[in-house]
Amino acid sequence: MMNPDPQVRIAMKKITIADLMSFEAYESQRPAIRHAIMEHKKMRRVPLGPNAMLHFEDYMVMRYQVLELMRAEKITGESDLLEELEAYNPLIPDGKNLKVTFMLEYPDAEERGERLSQLIGIEELISIQIDGFDPVYPIANEDLPRSTEEKTSSVHFLRFEFTDAMIEAARTGASWCLRSEHLNYQYTSNPVPADITQSLLRDFD
Repeated sequence: MMNPDPQVRIAMKKITIADLMSFEAYESQRPAIRHAIMEHKKMRRVPLGPNAMLHFEDYMVMRYQVLELMRAEKITGESDLLEELEAYNPLIPDGKNLKVTFMLEYPDAEERGERLSQLIGIEELISIQIDGFDPVYPIANEDLPRSTEEKTSSVHFLRFEFTDAMIEAARTGASWCLRSEHLNYQYTSNPVPADITQSLLRDFD
């Protein structure tokens, strides 16, 4: 059963079939689980300018996503579940990294198309910097490319790898700075709020 406390999680744990629930058990607990997840997610997202958001993924969020998928698509077979876990487990941090869903948010379809054509390559130009160290740039979209010569995607998956020294500095209170360095979208979140960095520190081994 999922712990309802949004501050409690198991570092580096990957989802197994044993971690999932029956439809009946999930339906009965879904309101409490959903509330806990929504509160948890508040501590794991950082806006970057007016039209970009970084969602930092972890075991708790990915388990919820799988449970919701099981519910929506009535997935019960073990082989189907294992296939979904193969897709979602890579989005859980491994102990020395942070894994992010990066979203470009333009509600108007016409504006979205125009802006995405102007932001090709932005996924390579998002950085996280721990004070006193060089910025860390992501390994982007390891599953498949999401930019073409015409436009970028509105959703990207990013992996940020950190050194032991960076992690230790973050644990001892060094500030964090997030940046977008694309010529057509230059914004900074500095410093990242302390309650969010405290949540993200739990992703490190």
